[in-house]
Amino acid sequence: MYKHILVPTDGSKLSTKAVKAAAEMARALKARVTVLYVMAPYSPPMETEAVAFYPNYSARGYEQHMRKVADQAIAKAKLAIGAGVKVEGITEFHAAPWEVIVKAAGKHKCDLIVMASHGRRGLVGVLLGSETQKVLTHSKTPVLVCR
Repeated sequence: MYKHILVPTDGSKLSTKAVKAAAEMARALKARVTVLYVMAPYSPPMETEAVAFYPNYSARGYEQHMRKVADQAIAKAKLAIGAGVKVEGITEFHAAPWEVIVKAAGKHKCDLIVMASHGRRGLVGVLLGSETQKVLTHSKTPVLVCR
């Protein structure tokens, strides 16, 4: 059946629920899991905002901070997966998480994507369409959506 499961995470409670579902499946099927965290690329604040609110806001500082956040989310996912499942964590900077998810499934030869029904996108996600919906629309790999 499934041998390699991709599970995107943003570190949220709902995302962790999807990670746990992927872990249960992986354990039962003797599959491996790849956990993916997609980071938004650096976007410099407007000049007046930078001086007033973000005096040390630089591309390098932002990337270092985001890598820490990503490492924490992946560590949390690995902890939720637990022992008995081979797991790998990957991170990438990209403005469209759904594109990275779809490409990562192909690149890493994953045969199932397990993801949460929605992430931390709030009202913007509702208005523009969720990352999950975009993955469902564009992925050739089967997708299991956890609520």
